[in-house]
Amino acid sequence: MCLAIPAEVTKLLPDDMAIVSIDGVSKEISVALIEDLAIGDYVIIHVGYALTKIDPEEAQRTVELLRELSAEALGALP
Repeated sequence: MCLAIPAEVTKLLPDDMAIVSIDGVSKEISVALIEDLAIGDYVIIHVGYALTKIDPEEAQRTVELLRELSAEALGALP
C-alpha cells in the first residue's frame, strides 16, 4: 500500500528542492513536478516528491485523520 501525505512548504531550495513540515517533522523533498510553489503552500508528497498542491483546509483534515488512525492503531497494541 502506498500513502501520499500532506506537508507544508517551509523553505525553497535550489535545484527544485524544498524543506517541508510533515506534522512538525522537517524533510527535504523534490518539488520538480510543481510550478509556482511558495512558502506556506501545502503539497501532497510521496517517496520524497511533491506531487501536487493541496488546499490548506484539506491538508489539515487529512493530518487529523492520520493522527486518529495512528492513535487507534497504537491503542490496539497489547
